[in-house]
Amino acid sequence: MMRVWILPVLCVLCGSAVATGLFLEERPGAAAALLLTFLALAGVNSPLIFPRSIGAREALRRSAVDGRPVVFWRPGCTYCVRLRLRLGTGARRLYWVDIWRDPAGAAAVRAANDGNETVPTVVVAGRPHTNPDAGWVREQLPPSA
Repeated sequence: MMRVWILPVLCVLCGSAVATGLFLEERPGAAAALLLTFLALAGVNSPLIFPRSIGAREALRRSAVDGRPVVFWRPGCTYCVRLRLRLGTGARRLYWVDIWRDPAGAAAVRAANDGNETVPTVVVAGRPHTNPDAGWVREQLPPSA
């Protein structure tokens, strides 16, 4: 649970330290800009920007019922963040599984990727797709009800 917050916390701490140094050098504008940059990095790499994760078994069960894709991801993954941001509000219509919180999810990703925990891995209709294009994932969503 704690390791998902390591990168965001490090971003905040490093940004605060560097911004403090700049502020003490009487460069408040640069300090504020740098601090905002580090806070943005912390936010993007935190699990807060992702929809609530559920377990792999539950996600795959729900996907079989309603046809929605399942996205296996982990905090700090640049490709996962990119997929999430490019999907926009459509990301909430997917099932998200954090492989650092769910051992069954990590096992499913390893099974799909020759033993590697390569994310994002998107499962559509029972078939895994590693690091797919966001446009393709959007096309796999069932029509809105």
